[in-house]
Amino acid sequence: MDTPIFAATLQPHRSLSPFGLSLLLGFVGVVGLAVSIPFYLMGAWPIAGFMGLDVALIYFAFRYNNAEARAYEQVFLSRIELLFRSVNWRGIIREARFNPHWTRLEKEEHPEFGLEKLSIVQGRAKVEIGACLGREERADFAEAFQRALLESKR
Repeated sequence: MDTPIFAATLQPHRSLSPFGLSLLLGFVGVVGLAVSIPFYLMGAWPIAGFMGLDVALIYFAFRYNNAEARAYEQVFLSRIELLFRSVNWRGIIREARFNPHWTRLEKEEHPEFGLEKLSIVQGRAKVEIGACLGREERADFAEAFQRALLESKR
């Protein structure tokens, strides 16, 4: 690949760090324990088990969410090639290569919600890009990528 005009790595945003997850699970566990002790003492011991089940379900939900955060997309644009690489949370890589002179950026916009979908299109080949981004981030990326794509065609 030639010298890149544009290079970007797109990753989903996760607001809760591993330390924050530990704090959250600790808090939920303590609250669950505090709530279940009186029920256990009254003889309603199954409630304590269900409170533990709640903590386990929250843990597995966040674990899955953090695993999904390992997914990313990379875009490399030079004057002779556009490379799009998508890596899912399991590490499976999907690549698509395009000629930037025949490539365009297709945008699907909603009048009320803004930019909803971005795709790289060349002929019949179409690859969605930036699905992990929020609408504002997607719009910023689209603007920067569109400028770089026009620059590569000069």
